[in-house]
Amino acid sequence: MTTKILTRPPVAPDAGSRPRPSKWIWSWLYGGAAIVTALLLTVVGYLVAGIASGHVDWPELLTERAWSPAGSLYGGLAMIYGTAVVSVLALIIAVPVSWAAAVALSEYLPPRLARPLRMCVELLAAVPSIVYGLIGIMVVRPVIAQIADVPGGDSLAAAGIVLAVMITPTIVAVSVDALAAVPDRVRESAYSLGLTRREVVRSAVLPLARSGMRAAVLLGLARALGEAIAVFLVVGRADGRMPSSFSGFLDSLVHPGQTLTTKLAGPEPVLAGTSGPYFAALCGLGLILLALVAAATIWGTRGRARGNADERTPRFRGTPRMRLQRDRLVMALRMGALLLPSALLIGMLALLVTRGNSAFNPSFWFSSAVGAAGGGVRDQIVGTMLLVAATGILALPLGFGAGILIGVHASERTARVLQTLTVVLGGAPTILLGLAGFVILSTTMGWGRSWLAGAIVLVPVVVPVIALTTSARVRSIPPELKESAMSLGLTRAQFVRSVVVPYTWPATITGLLLGLARAAGETAPLIFTATVFFGAPALPSGIVEAPVQALPTHIFTLSQDSGDPQAVTQAWGSAMVLVIITAVLLSAAVALRNRFEGERWTT
Repeated sequence: MTTKILTRPPVAPDAGSRPRPSKWIWSWLYGGAAIVTALLLTVVGYLVAGIASGHVDWPELLTERAWSPAGSLYGGLAMIYGTAVVSVLALIIAVPVSWAAAVALSEYLPPRLARPLRMCVELLAAVPSIVYGLIGIMVVRPVIAQIADVPGGDSLAAAGIVLAVMITPTIVAVSVDALAAVPDRVRESAYSLGLTRREVVRSAVLPLARSGMRAAVLLGLARALGEAIAVFLVVGRADGRMPSSFSGFLDSLVHPGQTLTTKLAGPEPVLAGTSGPYFAALCGLGLILLALVAAATIWGTRGRARGNADERTPRFRGTPRMRLQRDRLVMALRMGALLLPSALLIGMLALLVTRGNSAFNPSFWFSSAVGAAGGGVRDQIVGTMLLVAATGILALPLGFGAGILIGVHASERTARVLQTLTVVLGGAPTILLGLAGFVILSTTMGWGRSWLAGAIVLVPVVVPVIALTTSARVRSIPPELKESAMSLGLTRAQFVRSVVVPYTWPATITGLLLGLARAAGETAPLIFTATVFFGAPALPSGIVEAPVQALPTHIFTLSQDSGDPQAVTQAWGSAMVLVIITAVLLSAAVALRNRFEGERWTT
């Protein structure tokens, strides 16, 4: 009996089943990273060119308090003082609340309760700065006026309080990430020693998360330093005011002042032209502001990286007396701090709903404005959505390419440099973006007020968010997935196209929606480049001299006429519409994040 061995003839591999060569991948990735760098260099180059267009007396700019263009006196000390005061005041108010709320979210609540509460904090981040400014006008200023017995209530204190509410979500979110990075084995070891929850947090968790939580404060400081519109509406914009004694310092807190951002957001950058000592002095103020924001941002991100890598062994310290009583007291304080942001959101929404109830009338959405403060906001909604859509189309490929390059192809040192540049670009004050767009696009290129110019100046707001979320997703790719792809003989370009892009796409869409939610509420860049208060058609017919109407600038103009009840009503209704739009974008981003990240629900 013979045994017949069955053999299958060899089959040539199907060339069509393998990923096609993807040489274009590197052009796309390097192009995205180059654009991120170019955007930052454009802002810096605009400021440097402005300084070079006229003489800047730096000692006078840094040490003189008086600002008088008519007398050729350009002193920025009072503005630097105002910036420092409102930023420090905001940190004094926000940091204790934010840190306590972050600890409560991370250490005291189960995920099923922590998720909705953190969602409340994130919704605070989605509220546009112009809405914070409007609430500052209607709520904070009257309180300051009544308590301090000063007319109006415009003051440094009002600006500090508004900024404190604005930076709280940033500090909470980054602090929660730092606390979540502490290994669970550290907590388990501490509990095994018989420590209470307060002692575990103080002795085991906080020492390892301290650097990341400090980084959260510095990132919040960068946001406070760069905010323009909300501060512009409540600070009073009074030049040259500086105290000469401690009692004078206390008195200055409840009186009008000036900051670097409010000076740049006022009419003077337009009046100063594009050259000469007046314009050069303003560019000098912008360079000082950008340097402050960059220093705080870089320091904050470096501190966060060190905090994540910190592997020191914590020291467990217990207090023998009244341990349970202290534990209960600290838990009550931290839970109370967590409820404060939620209460702020509920109060803000209640205020918007009661004052902006016109937004719930369909005719307000679908009718055009009439006169100075009548009608609806149809054209403003269309203009806002046009700017958001154009910004997303421009920003998505750039941020996606830069994020993948940072996470995959760049060396460790190059990735660190690119990530730093991206973070600094994201922290750049938007008023500087608007001024750069006004000089380069509107004036030099002759576009005038143009919707495309507005979309271009909003791109630096969105690109860093996309790039950072994408690069973080790339770094989370499982090692076995990389090894499997490489074992199939894929080139690095094919690996990026076939594995990395599909894996990171959900996080990229989340970053896009988060960035667009912020861009939808930006006011400062659009004032100089893209929008007018009235007279623009709903849809522009071209690019040059083709302005649009937008909700943020519409609210900004109406809010400055707080003596007109009709203007106030229209401003609140428009603010409610803008909050609904940004809340929809943020909710979509959070839903995608929770869907694709599973139990890992970080921002």
